[in-house]
Amino acid sequence: MNSVRSWLIFAAGVFGYLIAVMERTTIGVAGVAATDRFHTTASLLSTLAVLQLIVYACLQIPVGVLIDRVGPRALMLTGTALMAIGQATVGISAVIGVAVLGRVLVGAGDAMIFTCLIRLVNSWFSGRAVPQLSQWVGNIGQLGQVVSAVPFALLLHQSGWSVAFLSSAGVSLVAFAGIFAVVRNRPAGSLEGPRPASWPQSLRQLGVAIARPGTQLGFWSHFVTQSSGTVFALMWGVPFMVYALGYSPAAASWMLTVIVGAALVVGPILGILTARFPLRRSNIVLSIVACMAVVWTVLLLWPGTPPVWLVVILLVVIGAGGPGSLIGFDFARTSNPMHALGSANGFVNVGGFAASFVMIYLVGVILDWHNRLTGTGLYTLNGFRMAFAVQYVVVGAGVLFLISARRRTRRRLLDDEGIEVGPLWVALVARWNRGRH
Repeated sequence: MNSVRSWLIFAAGVFGYLIAVMERTTIGVAGVAATDRFHTTASLLSTLAVLQLIVYACLQIPVGVLIDRVGPRALMLTGTALMAIGQATVGISAVIGVAVLGRVLVGAGDAMIFTCLIRLVNSWFSGRAVPQLSQWVGNIGQLGQVVSAVPFALLLHQSGWSVAFLSSAGVSLVAFAGIFAVVRNRPAGSLEGPRPASWPQSLRQLGVAIARPGTQLGFWSHFVTQSSGTVFALMWGVPFMVYALGYSPAAASWMLTVIVGAALVVGPILGILTARFPLRRSNIVLSIVACMAVVWTVLLLWPGTPPVWLVVILLVVIGAGGPGSLIGFDFARTSNPMHALGSANGFVNVGGFAASFVMIYLVGVILDWHNRLTGTGLYTLNGFRMAFAVQYVVVGAGVLFLISARRRTRRRLLDDEGIEVGPLWVALVARWNRGRH
């Protein structure tokens, strides 16, 4: 545990995740080019991202069960191979149907990387390093957005669609080679416990994991924090900035790197706070959601075109949602035994992506509806204002479910361990009073 070999496995795995994030977000960077290449509507174009996310979300639970049954290495190898095939398919596609098939393969491959890597971190590291390394997984992985927003976008604009997507397929093969050479499932003599002996046993283990209130709290934490940034970076951010705000495609791609920069700064801080204040993790999640709601409200109600500084602030706060979503996996870690952690993490990881594909699709539908109603064009500032407002409904519902799951988790903690977690304001007042005496 925490050995040199652990760090080599971490490095190979996190590189594979970085490439997965790159492959996932290339279609958002290529949104403008895709509109020109396939001559399609916003709602149909959104299927490129929506089907990818649906496949990703639907595979999370099966992948989680397979992690507990066969281990993460084989799944990561399969995932990187599928992403390479999928991106190559997108690269040669001339009609949107073929491109959608390619993105489905990318989503299937992407689905096998992150939860496997989180399981490797829990298997090869121990102690307070685990929640902090989980944050670094997210932080380093999100550099894949920089790769898609800068070198991939540059290659797309200079060399064209096929060269860009075939090149990204080649990078997935590099990740495949690294995982094949370095990654192993767990240390020799590991005390993780036996793997499920049969598929019925695996499904029973999954059911028990999902039934735990802490796992459900992780799901809703992931749901409310990750989705806003994913919707923006994966699909609608570049069209919004190019068509509604008037930025150049290159400038819009560069703006997406602000999301990554914010995550790199906020992630380590959240890792420390999560390790130091484990009983207040849900308060951290709700604080991030509140910040996103405030900034989105200011931007959507801004008279005229929002200024660049306000867009940057928005990118910073939705960037914080990425590392914030990783707190959901910490809830799963502390609520489940190690041998069931793959199933629990798979369920948690469904949350943010389920919210994302619902919102990505609804944004496209509302943009088409606004265009038909007003005739002002597909991508207008007023159209995006209406479309992005769908977040208040989806994320707001998630917050209500999160609060319910937190109440049940705290009740279980009191029953099982005798630990009572009171409201945050009560704890702050008590600390203030202690400080005065």
